[in-house]
Amino acid sequence: MNPSLPLFAAAGALMAASPAMATDAPIAPKVLVISMFKHEATHWLEREKLDTKTPIAGLSEAFPDLSCNAAGLCLVTTAMGYANAASSISALVHSDKLDLSHTYFLIAGIAGVDPADGTTGSALWARYAIDGGLQWEVDARSLPEGWNTGLFGMYSKAPGEKPKSLYGTEIYHLDDALVDKAYALSKDVALADSDDARAYRALYPAAPANAAPTVSICDTVSGDTWWHGKAMSDAIDAWAKLLTDGAANYCTTQQEDNATLTALKRGADMGRLDFKRIAVLRTASNFDQEHPGQLPSDSLNANSGGFMPSLENAYRVGSALTGAIIADWDVWKDGVPKD
Repeated sequence: MNPSLPLFAAAGALMAASPAMATDAPIAPKVLVISMFKHEATHWLEREKLDTKTPIAGLSEAFPDLSCNAAGLCLVTTAMGYANAASSISALVHSDKLDLSHTYFLIAGIAGVDPADGTTGSALWARYAIDGGLQWEVDARSLPEGWNTGLFGMYSKAPGEKPKSLYGTEIYHLDDALVDKAYALSKDVALADSDDARAYRALYPAAPANAAPTVSICDTVSGDTWWHGKAMSDAIDAWAKLLTDGAANYCTTQQEDNATLTALKRGADMGRLDFKRIAVLRTASNFDQEHPGQLPSDSLNANSGGFMPSLENAYRVGSALTGAIIADWDVWKDGVPKD
């Protein structure tokens, strides 16, 4: 007789009965907000009481937890830039702790804005997210005659020649029904502003740059390199129009969205989530170019007064959508309502 067998049996029985060994049901958020850095997350965490923390393997060391409340709203912070965004969202998508099959996603962050399309504090829903980094670039100090930018499509000959899609991540067209619904729910939200923002935007000669912030729909361009100056802004606007055959109107510039959307698209391709349930909201913290009499380098480092209003408005406008989804979940759970 082996005296150790009863001990093994007892240990096995204890393990089977232990609550720690039980498999918990996966978390199934109704809405998952995606922020990129601490300040973008703060209002959501505090005002929505996202107090339940769940560590997710593979998230950023700085932001290792998924934060949720009992109503079904959750938030993850990716850390900034393409590498962090793609890695964090990939970890989230592949986590067995989550069931994202019916989840709506809201990317809610701040951005630079083209003064032809908005002003500081404005909230801008995107139909298109376009990668601004997947281009060739030649030294702008040595441009061929007739060129107005050194940026152009890979394996094309000059700016204005539409390149072939080489990567498959150059353009994301978000669901029109969700974009329109998000705008309808939020267009009348009262937006925060500041005296500093009003004073700075008055240096721009025309509206909408020198007007009060508003909620609108226009498109966003992603890239890890922060471009700045009117010539760069015009080149990026032309790039967005070129890739979408004129459908996109560039207005905001940010670092992460195409990377985040690529990770979510991979998850959708695996059947883990619905890509039609993704909204992108960017609020303008600064202009992407100088005002008259200013150098682009000075504009880049200027205090435009838009940072705090943009953080506030990302929450105010974004929560108009998230609140509606959670409050009327029976209406939203099967897709964007038509009414």
